[in-house]
Amino acid sequence: MPSLTPLNQLLRVDTIVAGGLVVTMDEQRRVIADGAVAIAAGQIVAVGKREQVEASYRADERIDAVGRTVIPGLINGHAHLPMTLFRGLADDQDLDDWLQHTIFPAEAMNVDEAFVRCGTRLGVAELIRGGITTVCDMYYYEMAVAEELAAAGLRGLLGQVLIDFPAPDAADHAAAMACLARFVDRWQGHPLITPAIAPHAPYTVADDHLIEAQAFAVDRASPLIIHLSETNHEVQESLRLKGARPVEHLARIGLLSDRMVAAHVVWAEAHELDLLRDHGVGVVHNPQSNMKLASGVAPLPGMLARDLAVGLGTDGSGSNNDLSIWEEIDTAAKLHKLISGDPTMVSALEAFEMATIRGARALHLDAQIGSLEVGKRADLVVLEMEAINQIPLSSIYSALVYTSKASDVCDVLVEGQVLLRQRQLKTLNNAAIEAEALLFRRQIIERLGLVP
Repeated sequence: MPSLTPLNQLLRVDTIVAGGLVVTMDEQRRVIADGAVAIAAGQIVAVGKREQVEASYRADERIDAVGRTVIPGLINGHAHLPMTLFRGLADDQDLDDWLQHTIFPAEAMNVDEAFVRCGTRLGVAELIRGGITTVCDMYYYEMAVAEELAAAGLRGLLGQVLIDFPAPDAADHAAAMACLARFVDRWQGHPLITPAIAPHAPYTVADDHLIEAQAFAVDRASPLIIHLSETNHEVQESLRLKGARPVEHLARIGLLSDRMVAAHVVWAEAHELDLLRDHGVGVVHNPQSNMKLASGVAPLPGMLARDLAVGLGTDGSGSNNDLSIWEEIDTAAKLHKLISGDPTMVSALEAFEMATIRGARALHLDAQIGSLEVGKRADLVVLEMEAINQIPLSSIYSALVYTSKASDVCDVLVEGQVLLRQRQLKTLNNAAIEAEALLFRRQIIERLGLVP
């Protein structure tokens, strides 16, 4: 038993989350029954047994987690938040049709700063309610995306898109680079927002512009986000036009590095996985989007066998229809068992790692987030574990991966700030967001001439 300390001698902290099963995801993967997490100035200052933490600290705010589970905030490694307004617009198509015949025209007719702000707020509300505390996003008007995330208190690795045709926020490449420079200069050093450059893909950005993007990323010490090897068609066109597969080609022109976050990587052979690992590239697996677009199944077991930094993403709501990482965790574990014919493939623990500490590695943010450890940022989630879908609880990782849902999320903290309390949003107006989104939905339908 710890010795009793007079109340006036206890160290004061901002918040203590106490009494739950604390799943740390630290190096030892400690799971602490009747645990507690103490938070001060946005940072975790203590993690341990409740009686030990409360014997040393007193808090201005106490969150009771008895009967619940406390986990690191989940990480959505790839999204296009404003595209929540395109939810359900283009189902049952392959990627090329989806992009060329529906999404690109819809963006040209609808996307402006007001659209982006509304779609971002809608997406952020869904992320918070689902226990996601960090999102990696890439889209147009990313300055507006960053402002909306910061206002809501969510953490983001945000990429301003670079693409080789007139975009909603930039008429040409020079304008796009100027927009990017303003965006990075504005947000570098922010406690929640990490600005990045996001060349869309090797097939939509010319090599000289990719090389320029890489030089910009190096000069500004910024991450670089890109879609990579998403479809077999992309690979075949790369072989035809460039004489190399997409990963091989990016290696050849010097783009692969430990600042890159590569989304999808569905069609990568063993030697390409070696290249990604050797260059320290973070990879984001998007199983449900890839399934819905019939793009293929990423070689996740090979990535894990190589200890690649691989996380999970939802992709945008235009191609997946929701932003639930819980569904991606469950799908990633089950899909690869089916494809491999091996029920031991991608264990529950490995699947949950991809949404937390390994996902943080994929975004090159694991020094700050991804686990509940002293010195890391205070991004955490409290889950209801006594709901009917959770009973009986036999294995915590089994419960987290195969039974937990977004609806089980009770409380969400980012940088120590409470964003969700007892399932109620604290930094966003849910009713106003819904009303504005419905107005934009009507606009999209009218401009595209669709039947509602």
